[in-house]
Amino acid sequence: MNPYQLNAYAMALKAVGEIIQDYDSDKMFPALGFGAKLPPDGRVSHEFPLNGNIENPYCNGIEGILEAYHQSLKTVQLYGPTNFAPVVNHVARYAAAVQDGSQYFVLLIITDGVISDMAQTKEAIVNGAKLPMSIIIVGVGQAEFDAMVELDGDDIRISSRGKLAERDIVQFVPFRDYMDRTGNHVLSMARLAKDVLAEIPDQFISYMKSRGIKPNPAPPPYTPPGHTHHHTQL
Repeated sequence: MNPYQLNAYAMALKAVGEIIQDYDSDKMFPALGFGAKLPPDGRVSHEFPLNGNIENPYCNGIEGILEAYHQSLKTVQLYGPTNFAPVVNHVARYAAAVQDGSQYFVLLIITDGVISDMAQTKEAIVNGAKLPMSIIIVGVGQAEFDAMVELDGDDIRISSRGKLAERDIVQFVPFRDYMDRTGNHVLSMARLAKDVLAEIPDQFISYMKSRGIKPNPAPPPYTPPGHTHHHTQL
């Protein structure tokens, strides 16, 4: 942690979060950590609330998530192994409860790319492909991201125990591709968000179509109170 600038995890969170948060009406986001020893007894967890509150893991907006993240870095001890499946299954449980098309869940995972439970994670993703959910993985740091590319499933559809995922729900991008030479993050953060979110609309529509869910009728156009006529001169 550097007091003067965001680290790559925080930067990726902010870049993607600030765009995707506008699709959520209340801006309350559950934020989970994985791969750390927790106080007070030092047990290793792969599914802990960043804000330390098991009852209510929700953070208020991206700022709230960043705050919880920085707080948790002061209290937990980062620790291996790195298991993805618990968090994927956590979101899948929520998604499984709302399959009528009224909600769609997007899990954003920010990781250094090391993964210890590849088989379990593949199983979790194949199961998640049947649910109203998508997974975005942002890889941070200089590691080999072969495992993340495999989870992405763009070239070879992901499978588990001989079962092919019903649809592709994972999008992986390596964060390092978005640092421009001058260290100018503004330009590259917009590009990162664009690429990260590129597959979500099709993934969303593929779920709705496969379940025969039709869009609700559009609400009437918004007219500010007190305006009766349609054309206001500006």
